[in-house]
Amino acid sequence: MQPQVLIVGAGPTGLVLALALEKQGIPFRIIDQRSGPGEASRAMVVHARTLEFYQQFGIADSFVQRGIPMHTGQIMKNGKLKGTINFGDFGEEISPYPYVLSLPQDEHEALLIEHLDSKGIHVEWNTELVSLQEGNEAVHAVTTRQGIEEKQAYAYACGCDGAHSTVRKEMGLEFPGGTYEQMFFVADVGSKEPVTNVTMNFFEEGFCLVFPIRTSGQVRLIGLIPPKILNQGIPANLEPLIPYVERNTGVHISQVNWYSTYKSHHRVCEHFRKGRVFIAGDAAHVHSPVGGQGMNTGIGDAVNLGWKLAAVLLDKADAGVLDSYETERIAFARTLVATTDRLFQSLVGGGIMTSLVQDMVIPHIVPLLLDVPPIRKMAFERLSQTQIRYRDSMLSSGASGSVHGGDRLPWIQTAHGDNFEPLQSVDWQLHVYGQASQSLRQLSETTGIPLHEMGWTPSMKAAGMHPDTAFLVRPDGYVALAEPHQDTGAIQAYLDRFHIAPFTHEKS
Repeated sequence: MQPQVLIVGAGPTGLVLALALEKQGIPFRIIDQRSGPGEASRAMVVHARTLEFYQQFGIADSFVQRGIPMHTGQIMKNGKLKGTINFGDFGEEISPYPYVLSLPQDEHEALLIEHLDSKGIHVEWNTELVSLQEGNEAVHAVTTRQGIEEKQAYAYACGCDGAHSTVRKEMGLEFPGGTYEQMFFVADVGSKEPVTNVTMNFFEEGFCLVFPIRTSGQVRLIGLIPPKILNQGIPANLEPLIPYVERNTGVHISQVNWYSTYKSHHRVCEHFRKGRVFIAGDAAHVHSPVGGQGMNTGIGDAVNLGWKLAAVLLDKADAGVLDSYETERIAFARTLVATTDRLFQSLVGGGIMTSLVQDMVIPHIVPLLLDVPPIRKMAFERLSQTQIRYRDSMLSSGASGSVHGGDRLPWIQTAHGDNFEPLQSVDWQLHVYGQASQSLRQLSETTGIPLHEMGWTPSMKAAGMHPDTAFLVRPDGYVALAEPHQDTGAIQAYLDRFHIAPFTHEKS
C-alpha cells in the first residue's frame, strides 16, 4: 500500500507518531539515517501524561514493568545528605500513573520499536532524507539508502529528526534560541554497590544526577564536566571523570558500558507547520534538562498530530483541524523553554542565586512545600504534563464547572474501573457524568459516536465536574466540547463544523 505519510526520524517522537498512525490504519514510512536505535541517550524520565497516552495504545504496562517509579529523591551537597524529597504516589486521584517513572531513553525506544515490529512495521535505518519539496497536492521527498536514491510523493511529511532537523532546514524555518555554555556528560556504568534512589549531587565543580536502572547493578549518570577537566579538552571517554564522579557521588564504578557528551539548547521553531510538512519533538523545540520535559513534550506532539493526520486522511474530519496542531503545541513549548531556562540558570548559573537554590531551596524548602497537599497536587500536574490544556484552540468549546473545552479529561475512578478505559479506542466519544438524556442517546446512535455514561460520584464533584454534564472527548483524551445541559444541537453543530466522524463509523 502506498505510504501517505513520511516520518523522518525514529526517536521517541517519530516512533509514537508511527504508533498513532498505525492505530488508525494509515500507511506510512518511518526512516532514520542512523544504523539503529540510539545508545547514548540522556532522557530518563517518563511522565504520567505520556503513560496515559501509552495506556490508550495498550502499551503502558510494559513501560511500567521495565522502569522504576521514583518514590524518593536525595539531595546531596559536597557528599553530605542535605534533604530528601518524597515523591511517593504524589499524583494520587489525578492520574492512574501517580508517580515519575525512571526509564532510560534507549530502553524506551527499544520498547516502542518492539511494539511496532509486532505490528509488522519496521524502521528503515541507514536511510537519509536528501531533499523535501512541498507542493499543493503532495510532498515530494528524495531519500537515499546505501547509495541508492529514491523519489516518492506523500500526502504529508513530519520531521521528528532532532535538533539538527533536515526537514526543518528544507522548509527554511528559523530556530531561534541559544546554547548553554556548560558541557554535559552521560554514562551508563556498573556500580560496585547497589543504588536504589535517584540522587541529585551538588558540589563545587557542578552537579551530577544518579539514576538506578532496572538492570541489576547498573546506574545512569548525567552531569556537568568541570571546567578544569574541559580545559584539557572534551574527554573522549569517562576515565578522566571517574575520580570526580566517585568523589562527589559515592558511586564506585566497576565498568563503563557507554559514555557521551553534549551541550543543551533552548530553542523553539517559529512555526511547527509549513503546508503539508510538520515538525515535532526536538526538531521543533529543545529545552534544558530540568524536569525531564523534552522527550515527553515530543511524545505529546506526536499524539496530537497523529490523530489529526489520520482523521483528515480518512476523511473523518475537515483538513482545517490540522491548523490546530501548531497553535496547541507551540504555546506550551514556548512557555516550557522559558520556564526550564530560568530553572536551569538558577541551578548552575553560579552566584548568590545558585548557592541559595542549592543550599536552601531544593534541600529544605521544596520538601516542605511538597508536604502541603494543594502545592503537591499543583507540582505533580505541572511536572507530569497533565496540566497541559488547549482552551484557546479552535477545537475547544464550552465549560462546565471547572472543566473547559481544551482541558485534559479529568481521571475518575468508577465502580467498575475508571473513565480512561474507553479512551483506548483512540476515537471520538461522548461522556456523561450522571444520567444521559434520551436525545443524547439518539445523537450517539445516529452519529456512531459511542456514549459512555458514568454514574455520579463525589469524586466527580472533587474533579470540578457538574452532574449530568456531557463531554465530547477527542481521540487524544482532551475535552473538545463541554456541554452542561446536554444540548444535542450544540454537539451536532460542533461535529458539523469540523465534519467530525468517528474512525470506526462507516455509515454514510
